[in-house]
Formats: sequence, C-alpha cells, structure tokens
Amino acid sequence: MKQFRYLILLGMIMMAPACNTNEKAFDASGAFEATEIVVSSEISGKIMELTLEEGDYLKAGACLGYIDSMQLYLKKRQLSAGLKAVDIRKPDIHKQIAALEQQVATARTEQQRMENLVKANAGNQKQVDDIVNQIKYLQKQLDAQYSNLDKTAGSADAEKESLLYQIMQLDDQLQKCRIINPQTGTVLQKYAEPGEVTVAGRPLYKVAEIDVLFLRAYITAGQLSQLKQGQAVRVFADYGTDGRREYPGTITWISDKSEFTPKGIQTKEERANLVYAIKIAVKNDGFLKIGQYGEALF
Repeated sequence: MKQFRYLILLGMIMMAPACNTNEKAFDASGAFEATEIVVSSEISGKIMELTLEEGDYLKAGACLGYIDSMQLYLKKRQLSAGLKAVDIRKPDIHKQIAALEQQVATARTEQQRMENLVKANAGNQKQVDDIVNQIKYLQKQLDAQYSNLDKTAGSADAEKESLLYQIMQLDDQLQKCRIINPQTGTVLQKYAEPGEVTVAGRPLYKVAEIDVLFLRAYITAGQLSQLKQGQAVRVFADYGTDGRREYPGTITWISDKSEFTPKGIQTKEERANLVYAIKIAVKNDGFLKIGQYGEALF
C-alpha cells in the first residue's frame, strides 16, 4: 500500500513541470486594442443630419452630416453686403484729382508760353511770376486733395480687410458645421442623434481602425534586452472551445518607463513587480476583437 502511494506521488511530481510548461508557453500576455478616435462637434447648434450607425465602416473624409448653419450663413451675407458698401464709398482718386491736375498742366503750358514771350521781349517778367505762384498754389491744392483721398481710400481698404477676415472666420465655422470623418475605420459607439442640440467639444461618435489591432503586452526587465522595434513575433488569440489562432506580429513600440504589473496580466516571471509595456501590431482577419485576450512568443 505504501509502495502504491509512493508511485502516485512520484507521478504527480513528474507531471507538475509538464503542466507548468504548458501554462507558461508564452512570453507575454495582454489584450488587443485599436487606435480609437472620438469625433466631437466643433461648433454649437442643432444636429440636422448624422448618417451613421454603430458597426458602420467609414472612409476618411466622408461627410456624415451637418449642424445647423443658417445664422452663420446670414451673418456672412451681411458682411458681404458691407464689403459692397465699402467699395462704393471708396473714392476714385484719379478721377477726383483729374481736374486739378489739368489746371496745373494748363498753367505750366502758359508759363512756358510767357517765358518764350519774355525772351522775345514781347512780355514782362511779372506775368511769368504770377503764373509760377499760381502753379504753386494749384500744386498745394492737388497735394492736399490727394492726401485726403489717399487717407479715405486707406481707411476703406482697412475696413474691407477687416470684413474679409470676418468672412474667413465665418467660412471656417461653416466648414466646421459639416461632420467629416477623420479616419477610416468602424464606428464603435454613437453618442448623438439628429435633432439634438450639441455644443463645441461634445462627442458625436467613436471610430477605430480595426484592420490592424495592437496587442498591448507586458515584459519583464530581463526580456527587455532581447526585444527591439520592428522585431517579428508570434501572437496567439484564445477562441475558447475553438482553440487558439496564431498570427504574425511586429513589435511597433516599447515603453521606456517601467510600471507595476497591471492586475490580471501574467508575465513569464509572475513575481516581477515592474514590467515594461509593448505594442505588437497584428493584421486582423476579422476574428480579433478589441479587448480580447492574447499571448505572444518571442
């Protein structure tokens, strides 16, 4: 009887290492995650249209709806009318000083004629001097008129520039009224519905690229020196009764800071308190899901 018990105990001892080897066949474990983007409203207003549902596959740049923009549009029309008014008020400098310029040109011609008469002893110097003084007076009037018109035109240009910037701001706000999908991916959650009033910064939906998932696993300090970015590894996903699937993976990121082992995460050395996070990119064949448990072999 004692010999029988001894054989049973010996068998259990021999089986223990084998069981531990199967359980610890992996080098790291973690959960699959994706790059998620929460798309938020960029402007306040009523949601007029939002054509998406959870599970929809969206292309980057797709317009999914818009937020009420009537008030912004009317404000832009008002500013555009103001631009026309500024253009009407802006003086035409060349036309308004044309008369004075013509008077100066006529006086200069008369000056030249009188100087020729004086040279021919057919005129007197006083007439020449009077014409020269008249030209100086007309030139001062011309300069003053040009200065006033130039300031008026400059003020109109500055007002026009201010209105143009306001219109540009409205164009930017009108553009933000359109709900544009920023990333190709699948809608994970929808937070808003058409008819609701939103504010700037309120989440509308969450989208993630699930064609490539990342296994966020944890390694010990001893394993750190054995790994590098771009290294190919083997990744396994657990499918319950269907067993496990193997996927080729590539290490895309290794943390440069250690952290305490997250709860529920196993490492090759269970007693390790400090671990380093890594990300392993895995091409999704449709069976991998966000949050699913995975293991890696280096």
